Formats: sequence, structure tokens, C-alpha cells
Amino acid sequence: MKQVKKIRLLSIATIVAILFVLAGCGSNQNSSKENSDNNQKVSVQHELGKTKVPKNPKKVVVLELSFVDALQGLGMKPIGIADDNKKDMIKKLVGGKIDYTSVGTRQQPNLEVISSLQPDLIIADVQRHKAIYKELNKIAPTIELKSRESTYEENMDSFKTIAKAVGKEKKAEQRLNEHEETISKLKNELKEESGQTVLPAVVRDTSFQAHTSSSYDGEFLEKLGLKNAVQNKEAYAEMNLEQLSDINPDILILANNEGKLVTDEWKTNPLWENLKAVKNDKVFVVDRDLWTRFRGVISAEAIGKDTVKLLNNKQQ
Repeated sequence: MKQVKKIRLLSIATIVAILFVLAGCGSNQNSSKENSDNNQKVSVQHELGKTKVPKNPKKVVVLELSFVDALQGLGMKPIGIADDNKKDMIKKLVGGKIDYTSVGTRQQPNLEVISSLQPDLIIADVQRHKAIYKELNKIAPTIELKSRESTYEENMDSFKTIAKAVGKEKKAEQRLNEHEETISKLKNELKEESGQTVLPAVVRDTSFQAHTSSSYDGEFLEKLGLKNAVQNKEAYAEMNLEQLSDINPDILILANNEGKLVTDEWKTNPLWENLKAVKNDKVFVVDRDLWTRFRGVISAEAIGKDTVKLLNNKQQ
């Protein structure tokens, strides 16, 4: 009997030892896979060439607002954002509070803070950050894309590039298909306004900056079936009241600065009073952050819904 018990105990011990070995092998395999993923690189083409970035990067720093929109559309959140030190603006952009570190302004991001975050990937704007590309690249692999003054289509191209860089290409394809369906529905809701001329513009205290057919919002409004009143290869056109009167758009969409505006003076002028948009009560004031700063898949859909609400007096 004692011999039988010994054999049983040895058998149990052997089984337990085998299970430990198998568990260790599984753990080693998982560890090896993680190390393999970390060591693998993906070559990403961007505005300043090609950069090899880690496969499936987790710690991403972004230096423009549209890149926050892009990551959100892909189900990711950046660890660092050039937020112009305006946390409330980011909260408005993503629709709630998120945990991230401010890395300063979009114009002058703080390289020391970026470095302290030890990012896997930095996404920068080619217009703002071309001069510091080499410095950024020393901190982490960096891709520079079009954001500031990009067109709607260029913004969609940047979204696809970001998706490749973070290993979310299938997710991006699915999200863009949903986006096209949303835009198609919104366009259908604006079929009565199809072909009407529209002029989006930023109004400051001393200037009226029209956004042409080559601007982000100008191009996007044409995708909704409207026609931009200023067809131009340049994205923006400064104009006075006389020039605005000559163009005479059906719809005016104004993203205003705070405080005194040049249009305050124009409103007492007969030229302003005779504008078609003014006569037909189609002058709309919109959120400048959403319409001119955010940009992206999610923001474009919000602009589209805003447009439908404004023109058709519908609640979204």
C-alpha cells in the first residue's frame, strides 16, 4: 500500500511539474510575441519622407487638434496633446474629459515635456513643425502630416496615414465607410438647398477672411451639395464689404472672434442690408473651434449636422 501511495504522489508531482513547464512556455511565448511586436517596424510615408515606427504604438503624442480627432475615430487616446493650454477645448473636441499631458501650444510645443512622456510615436503638422522635425525625431519616430490649412480630402488622407502608423487600417476603413454613409444622409437632408452658394468666413475685429472652395470647411460644404461662393486655389481670401457684395452668396456662415467685429460696422451699411443672405435671414454664426480648428472625421460629421440644423431648423 505504501508503495502504491508513493507512486501516486510521484505521478501527481510529475503532472504538476509538467503544468508549470507548460505555463512557463506559454508565458515565454506571450513575452516573445510582445517583444517581437515591439521590435517590428512599420514604414510610414508622410509629408517629409518615410519613417519607421514601432508596430502598434501605444504612447502617441499629437501636435494638432485634427490628430486628436483622428485617434478618437480609431478608438485611441493620445498621452500628450499640444492643446494651447486649453483643456476645455480638448474636452469639447472629444466630448468629455480625457487623461493626457499638455505639451504646450501648437505653435511652440514643449520638447522637454514631450521627451519626458517617452512616446512611441509623435504626429506633427507639416506647416507648423517642419523646422523642428529633426528634434522631434530624436525624441521618437515622427510623422508630419497636413492639418493646418489642409483641405477636407487632405485631412482624410492624413487620417488614413495615421491609421497605418498605429496599426488600425481595418478600423479606419470601417470608420470611413460609416463616415460616407453619414455624409450621404446629411446631403440628402440638404437637397432643397443643393446648388445654393455658401460662404464660410472667419470674422475678426479688422478683417473678414473668406474660406474658399480650397479650404477645409469650404470643400466640405461642397461635399454636402452646396457651392462655395469663392472658387479659388488659395484656401483663404481677405475681402471688404464691397467685394462681399459683388459675390453676394445665398448663405453666410460666420465663425467669429470674440469682442468687436468688422461686421458690426458693416451692418449699418446698405450694401450689407442688400445681401441675399441678410435679406433671407441666412446669416449664421457658428462655433469657430468646430468649424475651423478641429477638423477630422468626427468633426466633419458634427459640422454637417450643424449645417442641417442651421439651414433646415432641425434639431440633431
